[in-house]
Formats: sequence, structure tokens, C-alpha cells
Amino acid sequence: MPPGTDPYDGAVLSVVIPAHNEEHELPRTLKALADALAAIAVPSEIVVVDDASSDRTAACAVAAGARVVPVAVRQIAAARNLGAAAARGEWLLFVDADTRVSPQVVGDAVEALRAGVAGGGAQVRFEPPVPFWGRIYLALFMVVWRPLGHAAGCFLFARRADFEAVGGFDERYYASEEIWLSKALRARGRWTVLRSCVHTSGRKLRMHSALGILGTAVRLLWGGPRAWQKREGMDLWYDGRRESSSGLPPEQG
Repeated sequence: MPPGTDPYDGAVLSVVIPAHNEEHELPRTLKALADALAAIAVPSEIVVVDDASSDRTAACAVAAGARVVPVAVRQIAAARNLGAAAARGEWLLFVDADTRVSPQVVGDAVEALRAGVAGGGAQVRFEPPVPFWGRIYLALFMVVWRPLGHAAGCFLFARRADFEAVGGFDERYYASEEIWLSKALRARGRWTVLRSCVHTSGRKLRMHSALGILGTAVRLLWGGPRAWQKREGMDLWYDGRRESSSGLPPEQG
């Protein structure tokens, strides 16, 4: 392609979205991102990392004007790292395929990056409907999570130089990779968790039982970091279950 004809040349902010069979959630996420990016005066791009999808994830991304990076790793940390490697921007923003952002939160992230932070996250709210037990669980979880100051995996941003200096997301972990990256970036430079928030799907709380989620949490916490380094027992993240946009029972992907 001749110089100057690539629409992604000159991107300053790269939004990286890992996605596996996300044709139902991804279009809303991309629409919210497009609106948010249009409201900020920063050259940007959206990179969707299509991780072995068997549905229309890639087609949805292309239709929304995103760049698609096809991979087949089936690991969230690795997919995010591959997206970052393909991205052009000096600032990286990682957003989950089922997470909706606003112009406020994206603008706040850009301002923080302009001010020189190594990275950061944002407050998170869950889109309804969420079961009653789920609201209690989330309230208790946030009592513990907020003082720790980690970014939630659904929204994390970083300067590329700092992201690459710490090695990106630690691919030893099949979940909790955002915690280890938060710690690494905080040790390297300034870190922030924005007051503005993103809204992410509450589908895991609808699709899994209270006992199942509690059992997974207790087992992983009891097992320590090594417990997060095995795919076995990570069904909450890797079983491929999805909700359809029509409200039909969950699909297996």
C-alpha cells in the first residue's frame, strides 16, 4: 500500500478488543466506541482481535470500520498482547467486547495519558438485569477491589512504552492478567483509576449460578497465583457460553 493511504497511519490512540464469538455484544461496543472517539480530538483506531470465532464477529468488526487481527490462541492475555503488537498507537486502551464506554471515560483516559501516567483503569458498573444475589456479590467485591486500586480487565489503558517495558499482559495467567499488569505499571510510573465509569455486561451473573461463581472464586483464591496459570477450572472465562441478542438460552461456542 502506498505511503499515506493507510487509514490507520498516524493513530495516537489504539483501542484493542479481544473477542471470541461476540457477534451479539460487539456491535453495541463498537458503536459506543465510535461515538466516544468522535468526541475526542485524537487520531485513533479500533483493533478487534478475533480469537478463533465461529460466528460473525469479524464481519461485525469490519462493518463498524474496525481493523481485524485474526488469531487462534484462546487466551485473553495472549490475544490482548497480539492486538497491542498489531496496533499503531503510542497509547493503548483495552476494552472487552461486552463493555460500553462513554465519551467522558475515554476523554478522561486520554487526559491522564497526556499528563504522563503509565496506565490506569476506570470504575465499572454492570448493565441490568443482574440477579439479586449478584448485586450483593458485586457490592461486597467492590469493597475489597477498590482499595487495591487495580484496573478491571474490561477497561485498562497504558502508554505503549510502559506497556512494552513491563512485558505486556503476563501470558502465564488465564485470568487475573489485569491485576499483574496493574501492579507492574504502578511500580513503573504513575497509575490512576478514573472516577468516570464504563458499563459492562452482567451476563456471567445471569448465566452462572451463585454457588458456581463463589466456588470458583474460593478455589482460585485458595490456590494462589499458580491456580490462575491453568486453563482447567477456568470455565467462567473459557467455556464459550454466550447470550443471544434475542434473549434465547445461552449458546455454546
